[in-house]
This record gives sequence, structure tokens and C-alpha cells, in this order.
Amino acid sequence: MIRELWDRWRRRVARNVLARTPPRYRRQVLRNRRLLLVTGVGVLGLVILLAWWWLFLSRWVVTNDAYVTGNLVPVKSQVNGTVVEVRYENTQFVRQGAVLVRLDGLDSRVALEGAEARLGEAVRRVEGLFSQVALDKQKIVAEMARLERLRHDLERYRAVAPYGAIPAQQVDDTECQIRELEATVREAEADLQAAEAQIRRTTVERHPAVLGAASILKRAYLDYVRREVRAPVAGFVANRRVQPGDEVHPETSLMAVVPLDYLWVEANYRERELRRVRPGQGVRISIDLYGRHLHYHGVVEGIGAGTGSVFGLLPPENATGNYIHIVERVPVRIRLSEKELRANPLRPGLSAVTAIHVSERGSSVLDSLTRFPKEEYEAPFYEQQLLGAEEKIERIIAANRRAPHPSVPTEGSRERGDPSGKPAPATAPRIDP
Repeated sequence: MIRELWDRWRRRVARNVLARTPPRYRRQVLRNRRLLLVTGVGVLGLVILLAWWWLFLSRWVVTNDAYVTGNLVPVKSQVNGTVVEVRYENTQFVRQGAVLVRLDGLDSRVALEGAEARLGEAVRRVEGLFSQVALDKQKIVAEMARLERLRHDLERYRAVAPYGAIPAQQVDDTECQIRELEATVREAEADLQAAEAQIRRTTVERHPAVLGAASILKRAYLDYVRREVRAPVAGFVANRRVQPGDEVHPETSLMAVVPLDYLWVEANYRERELRRVRPGQGVRISIDLYGRHLHYHGVVEGIGAGTGSVFGLLPPENATGNYIHIVERVPVRIRLSEKELRANPLRPGLSAVTAIHVSERGSSVLDSLTRFPKEEYEAPFYEQQLLGAEEKIERIIAANRRAPHPSVPTEGSRERGDPSGKPAPATAPRIDP
């Protein structure tokens, strides 16, 4: 219809113009009219291009090499085991700390019971060391009493021996008995020092043997607790690979949890387009999922610290071989509006087209406006897995102790007395040969 109207108008104008033009000038008039028409169209196109450049190209930089991205939190087992239960499927929402996968606990339970037995054995063995110290002290006291009695007898024998009251052989035998007893006392003191060396400056709870057994129990307790694989963050389950009956290891990827409330766009601009890009500038974003009629409004958060090639598996080595100049791209992180993201949810990996309003001033190119919700990405339950182990260790130590023992004082503390004001326990004097 429009084409017919255009042709009718053109023929009418041509007839009117040609009717008033002499025949010899009609060809020239037609040529001039065509040139004028072509010139007008060219001028109009130039004006449109200038307006387009002034209103858009000079103020915006556009790329379709942009994608929605987010945090893909991998879920892995921390221990070896066989999967006995999988509680969630792809696309399901899970809360932080929810049990996703459960492993069998037979091996870990047996290891935990063995660690409990070893801890109890260590406590009883250390209790024996403390009792051995007390026993050695009593032996020294008994031997010193016998030695003191023989010394008194020797003095009396020597006093009456000149008068023939007792034979000289008895005096010699008493002297030999005293020397033998002195050697026995020195041996008992050496045994006491060896026993004290194993418990000096410690208690049953803080003895190295008990601490070592407690450490083994903690390791076994962690293996038992970690058979339940929990969600590190809240989000949607994706890429589930695990099945009941699978043998998993600490490096085995079970699934991923994707939080969809914290997403951003990573746009890869050519290096020559980044001259005026600054953090804080506004961005118009269109996602292929919703079409070009729906636009998101974002903000430039920061510019990547390097091009994608330098972080690749094989970084470029431009100093070797023939060199080919390649225009590199630099990733630009763009924040999405939380309100718009809730109204129109997105998924990581979706294609996008971004336009940065470079006429805005923005901040320094070295600044970063990235806001990370670290509170939502904290998993405190991992650090609380040993709370039950501490209580179990205390119960085992209390059940295997006979009675609380004070720390064995050192030689210096025996001379100074106990810091609490109590007198130091009596010790046998050292016998010099």
C-alpha cells in the first residue's frame, strides 16, 4: 500500500516537473532530481549516525560477551565411606547445615570405640606412674628408718666392743649392712627420680600420654561425625552425582549447592573499550532468557586484575616464536539489583548483553565496590564438631581415675614449699657414698 502511494506520488511529481520543463532539459532535470534525492538521503543518514554516536556510542560501551555467574559451592565428603542415604535431588532448596548425604558409620564407630579404650588405658597407666612415685617415696622412708636404726646399733657396738661385750665380727657385719642399705637407698632414689621424670610438672589430664590418646580419640570422633555430609550454605541442589551404594572419598564431588540470591554479571570487554570504564558507573543489562524488552540495572563493581589469558591453563609466552597481536578481553564485574533479581530470578551461565554508561564519572579504576555477604557464607557447624569429643574425653578420664593427684613438685619446689602455702612433703635425704 505504501509502495503504491509512493510510486503514484513520484509519477505525479515527475509529470508536473516534466510538463513545465522544455524537452531538451528534461534529462538534466531528472538527473539533478536524483542527485538531490541521493544527497538528501546521505545527509539524513549522516545526521542519524551523528545523533546515534552522540547519544549512545560516545556514552556507552556494549558487549555480548557477558554471562551471569555466582558461587557454585561444591559438596564433598571429608571421610571415606559407602553412601547409605541421599536426601535431596536436583532443583530442591536446602538450608545451611542440612544433611545432604549420609555414609555408613561401622568402620568409624569401631575406630571410635578403640580410641576410647586406648584413652582409658592411658589414664590408668598414668595413674600407675603417680602411684609408683608415692610407692618409691615410702620405700625410701622405710629404708632410711632401717638405716638409722643400724647406725645407732653400730654406735653402741663400737662403744662396748673394747670391753669384750660383743665380738668384733658383729661390728664388721653391722658396718657391711649399713653400706648395703645405703646402696639400696641410693637405688631407690634413682628409681624415684626416674618415676618423677615421667610425671614432673603435669597432671593426669595434661600428661603427654593422655593427650596423645585424646588426640587419637578426637580424630576418630571427627570421622564418625563427618559421615553426615551437610550443606555449607543455603541454596538449590545442582549437578548431583552421588547414588546410594557409591564408595566416596574426600576428593569425590557429590553435588553442588547454588545460592540464587547472590548473583552478578561478568562482562568481558576488549581492552580498548576499557579506557573510560570505572567502578560505580551504571549498566543496562538484557538477558537472553527474558528477551531484549526486559532490562536489568546494574553497577560496575570492579575491573579484573588481569586478562583471561594470563589465568588460563597455558599462559601466553609472547617472547617465544612468532608474535601475533591479539586484542585481549578483561572481565568486568557488574552488580545486579536485588529487587530486580527477586522479581525475575536468574541462573548462573545465562547469556547477557551489557552496556556501561561511561559518561558517568565513577570512582578510581583501582577501587572495588564489591559487597560480599560473608555472614551467609559462614559454616560455623564445622568448628563445633569437636564439642561432643571434649565432653566424651572428660567422661572417660573421670571414669578411669582412682583419685585426683596434684602435680609432682620439683626439687626446687620441695625446698621452697608449695605456692599455695602448704608445706612441701617430706623427702628422704640423699646418701653420699
